[in-house]
Amino acid sequence: MSDISQDEEHPGPIKTPKQLLVTVFFSFVAPVFIIIGLVFFVTSGNKPAAGAVNLEKSIAARIQKVGMVEIRDANRELKSGEDVFKAQCTTCHTAGLVGAPKFGDAAAWGPRIATGFDALLHSALAGKGAMTPQGGGDFEDLEIARAVVYMANAGGAKFDPPKAPVAAASDAGSSTSVAAAAPASAAAKP
Repeated sequence: MSDISQDEEHPGPIKTPKQLLVTVFFSFVAPVFIIIGLVFFVTSGNKPAAGAVNLEKSIAARIQKVGMVEIRDANRELKSGEDVFKAQCTTCHTAGLVGAPKFGDAAAWGPRIATGFDALLHSALAGKGAMTPQGGGDFEDLEIARAVVYMANAGGAKFDPPKAPVAAASDAGSSTSVAAAAPASAAAKP
């Protein structure tokens, strides 16, 4: 049957009580002390900042302000309609992408011009269809109005370019809007 009898001891790695104590120590006690040491290291404040060579720079980076205020030059010269068109509008209106009327295409601009300057300006500032709102972007509303006049005039309109509001009127506390500074759409009908 079997050459091994049931009375024989099974040989194992631990043969003496001293080996048993060493095994218990390294199996249970040593990991507990290692965990305690790691917790102490993590909670202590005397460790170097991650990747920081200079402690002052790393502290300044951690306590920097969340937001920043960018002050634009309020006295800069306003862009012309052509400049704004080249910087902002040419991508879609030159190629006629996603339903945008092509620059200079009188057939495409005709129905839009018939709605008047105010409607065109509102569409440019608030967005329409796939066109994103242009108001509040890199250009002021007056510059966007000039670009609208530039594109509409190339499509057959006879709009006068809006003029910058007079500085004395803004100093008096009255706020002039682009619609007030822009010409009325009386001459809008081609």
